[in-house]
Amino acid sequence: MSAGVGNSNDQTRRHNLSTILTFLHHGGPQARAQLTGLSALNRSTTGALVVELTELGLAFETEPADSGRVGRPSPIVNANANVVAITVNPDIDAVTVGVVGLGGVLHHLVRRETDAVPTVGASIRIVQEVLDGLRDELAGYRVVGVGIAVPGLVDSREGVVALAPHLGWRDEPVARPFADALGLPATVANDAALATVAESLFGAGRGVQDLVYLNGSASGIGGGVLAGGVMLRGRQGYAAELGHTLVNSSGIRCHCGKRGCLETEVNLGRLLEVLGRETAGLDEVDALIAAVPDARPEIERQLDVLALAIGTFVSVFNPESIILGGFLGSLYEADPSRLRASVDAASVAGLAEPVRLERAQLRSRLLTTGAAELVFADLLADPAGTVF
Repeated sequence: MSAGVGNSNDQTRRHNLSTILTFLHHGGPQARAQLTGLSALNRSTTGALVVELTELGLAFETEPADSGRVGRPSPIVNANANVVAITVNPDIDAVTVGVVGLGGVLHHLVRRETDAVPTVGASIRIVQEVLDGLRDELAGYRVVGVGIAVPGLVDSREGVVALAPHLGWRDEPVARPFADALGLPATVANDAALATVAESLFGAGRGVQDLVYLNGSASGIGGGVLAGGVMLRGRQGYAAELGHTLVNSSGIRCHCGKRGCLETEVNLGRLLEVLGRETAGLDEVDALIAAVPDARPEIERQLDVLALAIGTFVSVFNPESIILGGFLGSLYEADPSRLRASVDAASVAGLAEPVRLERAQLRSRLLTTGAAELVFADLLADPAGTVF
């Protein structure tokens, strides 16, 4: 997740290319002089790496704004945002397709609602239709691959969704069918884990080493945990299924077989019901909450239950920050002070006080940005060795 430090004495320039491109991708445009300082490389080495990245079509230089200083200012190096990833997020009521460029630049975001829970095949067809509609724009891009963010247990190495209960996917090959249909490399991972990466690189979690991220969508609640800057993954890669934290032992039965899981008690469907809607894009939920005062009791109930779970996470993970995405961000925005007070009351004395409660900054771009990081990982690791 970080660029590391370059080494002007190692025998492979690829490490140094990775260092420079990663700084540009995650940190935005930088002057050559800044890159030299960040990478700990000498100026001539940095210059040669920038030239190579430019020749590879991964970066370009622009003239800096006139600073009024005497002497020739250092050129500004930019990641090439026309090098893109296609992203896919299937959910129970829609499939969202994105086109994201290096530097986290969102070129396109298309949400296609579905009449039924989409299968893998239906998801592929929707993506093909969206990309066909963007054919003219895509002609100007260099596409690296496809990143798929799925709400469920995912074996990324095999490209298989072990279990996505809300989608009805079990032991479902996903990466290979997408790759075959689209003619592009495809990778799949858990949506909340990808969102955690995205928010830690480009959003509210930037620079935070210990955080808990909670994502709320139509498929339930997922999570991700950074501990000491490292993603908590578990032996099989299924760690941080935080939506199945027990919050009400006499509550609604969850699809996992237990009663009173967080995602059954704090639930987008139950929220939309009191808001008078069957479905809504996550960008719409804030406005709906503001427009329906009668929904207040349900909002307060969900906030108080969410606080119980967060109090547990504070004790278990001792984070610096807890970030709320999806409809959980909307709940938080509806009454931040109530959630804060409830979390303090639900936590071990003193532990919650220094913990920041924040809404995800990337909002509707969150899963799209995370899925793009999945695609860009190999390119950032070895810019000169990635063929696309």
